[in-house]
Amino acid sequence: MDRSRREFIKGMSGGVAAAFAGIGPGFSARGYAQVRGANERIRVAVMGLNGRGHSLARTFARQPGCRVAYICDVDRRTFERTGAAVAAIQGDPPKTAGDVRRVLEDRDVDALVVAAPDHWHAPAALLACKAGKDVYLEKPVSHSPAEGEMLVAAARTYGRTVQVGTQRRSWPNVIEAIKELRAGIIGRPYFAKGWYTNNRKSIGVGAETPVPDWLDFGLWQGPAPRRPFRDNLLHYNWHWFWHWGTGEALNNGTHMLDLMRLGLGVEFPTRVASSGGRFHFTDDWETPDTQVIVLDYAEKVSMAWEGRSCSGRKIDGSGAGALFHGENGSLLIDGNTYLVQDLDEKVVREVKSGADVDPRNPANPADSLDVAHVRNFLDAIRGTAPLAAEIREGHVSTLLCQLGNIAYRTGRSLVIDNKTGRIVGDPEAAGYWAREYEKGWEMSL
Repeated sequence: MDRSRREFIKGMSGGVAAAFAGIGPGFSARGYAQVRGANERIRVAVMGLNGRGHSLARTFARQPGCRVAYICDVDRRTFERTGAAVAAIQGDPPKTAGDVRRVLEDRDVDALVVAAPDHWHAPAALLACKAGKDVYLEKPVSHSPAEGEMLVAAARTYGRTVQVGTQRRSWPNVIEAIKELRAGIIGRPYFAKGWYTNNRKSIGVGAETPVPDWLDFGLWQGPAPRRPFRDNLLHYNWHWFWHWGTGEALNNGTHMLDLMRLGLGVEFPTRVASSGGRFHFTDDWETPDTQVIVLDYAEKVSMAWEGRSCSGRKIDGSGAGALFHGENGSLLIDGNTYLVQDLDEKVVREVKSGADVDPRNPANPADSLDVAHVRNFLDAIRGTAPLAAEIREGHVSTLLCQLGNIAYRTGRSLVIDNKTGRIVGDPEAAGYWAREYEKGWEMSL
């Protein structure tokens, strides 16, 4: 919400001190600063409705003191389904828009929820910050490391609350497990392994076809340089094309690498290596369907993530998990459950959750648990709680996956400056740090 409304909700006095760029006709800092009365309701817009965004729109609509004011998508078929679902919860339908820039011109919108494809994540969040909106940003934070760095700077420059959708940081038993780990329940942890497995099918070989009449494909591509429409791209297969997506590592690996980093208490590594490939099918899929990323740290710890998109055999009974090894035993996090064992595999502690978690559900893996993360974001906007997954934390975890992908694409290990996360002494690898943009869509503070 705008600064004056935020200060009212916090019980503070004072005016607005904002400096941000306009993003379209009719928008100005002065116009945004006009306050329409003391209203504690937080009004959000949800961008990207084919999948995760539909679920998030419903979750936000259910929260006390929150209203979904807009739903936004370039696929106009989504409006009826999501609009009806939101209206059934909050009693009135949200407005609809195809272009997020038009949504951000509305001074009555307090926050933007970004659930669009990966290449839109950082650009949309940056536009929102410039427009004086807070942001709930689905992982990954960015398509490239440079975007993540810029988004951290934007949150600071424009004074915005930016929560990243690494929602496990708000799950109660995961919070407890990390506290136990840090308190020494397995001694000093020194190695962590995370994983994600699935049985994804082939995407085939696509053909260039006319753009469907329900889709604004130019706006779907938005910041990305233009490519022809292909019939095997939407609405999920874009994940496996480097031009728009970031592969399984950032699609699902971000969650586990975030937990491993949190448990080991580390940020930037000193070395990153990765191996794998597109092994299971021969089709248009570009990113690896099988990948291992290994990260070494100056703190004398290391961690590894294994992704198998097309071979769904679980590890330790879990399709997505994180396992920590320490001097005195191990700690396994599986969904909202954790298990502690000693070195002889005797159970020391086991904490189970009654909540269902399905890591293979792309839209809604854990609805009852994710509510806590959404509420944390709303409370942070009101000034009553710190963010569980603040933008810099999300950037660091996203960067680990990006470094793994860069190591995979170059075919060699990377040396990393553990103070900045930057690649050292490898100009070719550093060439992946930033991406190219469609003319007129370049990101800038």
